[in-house]
Amino acid sequence: MRIGFFVNSIEAETATFTTTGLAFAAVVRGHDVCYVTPDDFVLRPDDRLFVKRRVPPSKRFRKAESLHSALQAEAEVEVVDVTELDVIFLRNDPSLDAADRPWAANVGAMFGRLAAERGVIVINDPGGLALAQNKLYFQDFPRAVRPETLISKSIEEIRDFVDAHSDGVILKPLQGSGGKHVFKIGTPEEANLNQIFEAVSGEGYLIAQSYLPAATQGDIRLFLMNGRPLEKEGVYAAMRRVPAKGEVRSNIHASGTAARVDITPQILEIAEMVRPKLIEDGMFLVGLDIVGDKILEINVFTPGGLGSMHELYKVDFAAAVIEAIERKITQRTVYDGRIGNSVLATL
Repeated sequence: MRIGFFVNSIEAETATFTTTGLAFAAVVRGHDVCYVTPDDFVLRPDDRLFVKRRVPPSKRFRKAESLHSALQAEAEVEVVDVTELDVIFLRNDPSLDAADRPWAANVGAMFGRLAAERGVIVINDPGGLALAQNKLYFQDFPRAVRPETLISKSIEEIRDFVDAHSDGVILKPLQGSGGKHVFKIGTPEEANLNQIFEAVSGEGYLIAQSYLPAATQGDIRLFLMNGRPLEKEGVYAAMRRVPAKGEVRSNIHASGTAARVDITPQILEIAEMVRPKLIEDGMFLVGLDIVGDKILEINVFTPGGLGSMHELYKVDFAAAVIEAIERKITQRTVYDGRIGNSVLATL
């Protein structure tokens, strides 16, 4: 299998990223991997789609860190017809490019669609990802799994919303990820509300969500694959992300810590409620952030944490993901182009 990982940039990748873990798992299983960035597509006059890919050297890597180092220092650059790839795994975060390189934010979905039309398996499905360019996508899921939410650019609307929620409100940008510019507002009279509003509203529309008191214990990151909880060796790919003292965000890179978690029937029920929409949109690998009986976010672009889960449970979930992609290659052959990419992405 020849699999390309589409990322924001080569330089920004780290050895601990889930993408690196997935690439390493693919190499261990004998597959050829490469990396592609938003700069790297070429649609030629004859309508052939080419891609510039970075290929790590062909040698045995014993750990993900070695693969990452080789990618950064020793990768060969090749320009090939996109059909030279069997799979393109879209793993970029559009919000990271929105400010400085807005042209790059949607490149994965745009050229991913063209690659899929030429027979490449593209995951997550680019048509679904095009619908999910910001957190407004979350509002398409069942109301029962969503905290009460206001989306607005009006500070008056936000003040009224805060006033109606005695436990407080979480305020964050509609476009964004990774816990950037996330604030907890207790009352509409908070002295710094105006400053927070000015800082966050510069990024566009704001989301105000009712604060869930259970969030003090952190949230649960649960991976879904092909619409169902990712499970291997009887263990779910999940962890509790515990925020640092005095911190609202539970993101690991924001000093949150990872802990084991038991997946209850209630959590599985929540996952089942969002499954139909994820399947419809061709979302192969997804991360749910759950607090209590609500989902705070659905990460369909770059869900992370498989490395932390590997350390917690000594289970290689990344290998399970690559195995699932291998099965898609077989299914593509069986169906011989009779099903579209969005179906194949979650089959």
